[in-house]
Amino acid sequence: MNRVITINRQYGSGGREIGKKLAESYDIPFYDNEIISKAAKETGFAEAAFERAEEKATNSLLYSIAMGMNVFSTQDIGYAGLSLDDRIFLAQANVIKKFAESGPCVIVGRCADYILRDREDIVNLYISASVDFRIARSIDVDMLPQTRAAELVLKKDKTRANYYKYHVGERWDNVLNYDLAIRSDLSGIDGTVTCLKAYLDAMED
Repeated sequence: MNRVITINRQYGSGGREIGKKLAESYDIPFYDNEIISKAAKETGFAEAAFERAEEKATNSLLYSIAMGMNVFSTQDIGYAGLSLDDRIFLAQANVIKKFAESGPCVIVGRCADYILRDREDIVNLYISASVDFRIARSIDVDMLPQTRAAELVLKKDKTRANYYKYHVGERWDNVLNYDLAIRSDLSGIDGTVTCLKAYLDAMED
């Protein structure tokens, strides 16, 4: 495998596990929370700051103003003129680029598909699943309380969509933005890995 693979996924679809198994099958690095850890280390920001930035990003004008970012400003405001959240995003972007430059790998989330959009060796994947599948998996795997599982699954999806919209300006769940979109509930986690591997192998032929 000579490509950098990015994965965006609905919460509870098993996208992280699928990405990890895919990376293991090709014996290439897998990056998820490692991005936050390395970015935090390089910038001196606490890891919690990165997590909070992902939780509260929206595409609203009020949020942009509140975070000190004028959406109508020119692009020459410089690093010092950016909000803390935007500095955090740039820090993550720099780490993602470094990981990609080091060789083939699998990168989960954090707008990696957009950050690496100019690379010719990029493959962008999107993993979804039915709501029932995602709720059941979140209860079994992530230990979410059954009474709140449905609410939290939808909330997580909204958070990811808002984060992507705020930083990228496009819909996170628009399958036309990806090279391949697949439903993990139709063939299970391992079956999805097999399907994705077949697709990626065909690209190498």
